[in-house]
Amino acid sequence: MATRQASESSSHKKKKAKVEKEGSSGSKHGGDSSNGSFNLKALSGSSGYKFGCLAKIVNYMKTRHQRGDTHFLTLEEILDETKLLDIGMKQKQWLMSEALANNPKIDSRDGKYAFKPKYHLKDKKALLRLLDKHDQLGLGGILLDDVEEGLPNSAKVIKALGDQITFVTKPDKKKVLFYNDKHCQFLVDEEFQKLWRSVPVDSIDEEKIEEYLKKQGISSMQETGPKKVLPVQKRKKPGGQKKRRFKTHNNHLAGVLEDYSEGVPAKK
Repeated sequence: MATRQASESSSHKKKKAKVEKEGSSGSKHGGDSSNGSFNLKALSGSSGYKFGCLAKIVNYMKTRHQRGDTHFLTLEEILDETKLLDIGMKQKQWLMSEALANNPKIDSRDGKYAFKPKYHLKDKKALLRLLDKHDQLGLGGILLDDVEEGLPNSAKVIKALGDQITFVTKPDKKKVLFYNDKHCQFLVDEEFQKLWRSVPVDSIDEEKIEEYLKKQGISSMQETGPKKVLPVQKRKKPGGQKKRRFKTHNNHLAGVLEDYSEGVPAKK
C-alpha cells in the first residue's frame, strides 16, 4: 500500500513539473515583444495580425526612403523584403485594396507603392529652399521629424548646411528648423538696447499700448491672421410678420358717424 502511494506521489510531481515547464516556455515565447519586435504568427487570423503586418510594411517603407531608396515596389517585392511571405490571399487583398491604398503615408501608383513623406526633399538645396520659403511667407520653421522623414540621409545634409539653418527646441523637446537669414543680422547700439529694456510694459495690455502709439502718431502692426467670417443673418419674410392692431377710441359713437370715403351721401 505504501509503495502504491509513493508511486502516485512521484507521478503527480512529474506531471506538475511538466506543466510548469510548458508554462514557462510559453511565457518566454510570448515575451519577445520586450525587445521591440513582436511575433506576427502568434496573432495569425486576428485583426492584430493584419495591422501588425501593415505597421511593419509602413515602417520598412519609411526606413528605405530615408536611406535614399525612393523607387516604387510591388506588393510581392515589399512582402519579400519584409519577410512576410507567409500571409494569405485574404490579407494580400486587404493590403492592396484598403490598407496600403488608403494609408496617408503610402503613395500608390499603378499597383506599386512608395513612402509618402510630408515634404519631398531630394537634397540640401531643396531643404534650404523650403526653409527660405517658410521664412518669407511668415510660416515659421519646420519640425526636424518631418525633415528627417522626407530627406534621405538627413543627418549628413543638416550637418553640411552648417549655420545656414538654426534650431529651436520646443517645450515638448521637439526641434524646429528655421532658415538663418543673415541679411537680418545686424548690431544694435547698446544705448538703444538699454532704452528698449527700460520701458516697462508688463502691466499694460495690447489695447493700451496701441492707444498710446496712436496718440504719438505711430501706427501699430495689425493682426494679419485669417479673420472670422460672421454668419449672414437671414431676413425675415414680410408675410411672417404679425399684423399690428390699433386701439379704437370712438366705440361710443357707433351708429352716429357716417362713412364719407365714397363721397357725400345723397340727401334723403
